[in-house]
Amino acid sequence: MQLPVDPTKFWAFFSVMMVMAATPGPANLFAVATGMERGKRAALVGILGMSIATLVWFTAAAAGLGALILAFPKLFHLLTFVGAAYLVWLGGKSLWSGLKGTSGPIKSVAAAGRSALRDGFVVQISNPKALVLFSAVIPPFLEVHRPIAPQMFLFAAATIGMDMITMTSYGLGGAAIAQRMTEPRFQRVFAIVVGLLLISAAGLILSRH
Repeated sequence: MQLPVDPTKFWAFFSVMMVMAATPGPANLFAVATGMERGKRAALVGILGMSIATLVWFTAAAAGLGALILAFPKLFHLLTFVGAAYLVWLGGKSLWSGLKGTSGPIKSVAAAGRSALRDGFVVQISNPKALVLFSAVIPPFLEVHRPIAPQMFLFAAATIGMDMITMTSYGLGGAAIAQRMTEPRFQRVFAIVVGLLLISAAGLILSRH
């Protein structure tokens, strides 16, 4: 019985994804910022949003839409700029509240959950890592004589699994810092830090597209 993916190639792909997932980038910076600003649950919700976006990319690639993006790169570039602008807007709001001293108490997780999902999705759907993944990383590991769908499923599981582990570590680390900073002065400082992290993530998106 033929396996869906050659084991040697799969573990080679898994090793590459471990490095890519652990490398600080827009997604990990967003996880840290969300954990610091909104707490553990919101960080996990944001990570879920990013994982859904990654799944969308894999589904699109399996359906052949990845080739469409490569054929019309301006479409992806537009998506990249939209995502970066959104992060700058979020970061600017946080910076403004910190500089003006209006950050107030840390937001309740329940109120932040829905927007954390949306924010995470926008960050990851516009992440240049997606285009690099589908145009350069995955193709060498695919085998044309095996069914493509099962291969993409296993690659998606490995990618999302590693991303969730590393992003959760980053996000919970940010949340742990936030739990110790309850004084208004520290809240203002961390609002500024969060803003800078989000704007830095936008810079990474633009520099890698």
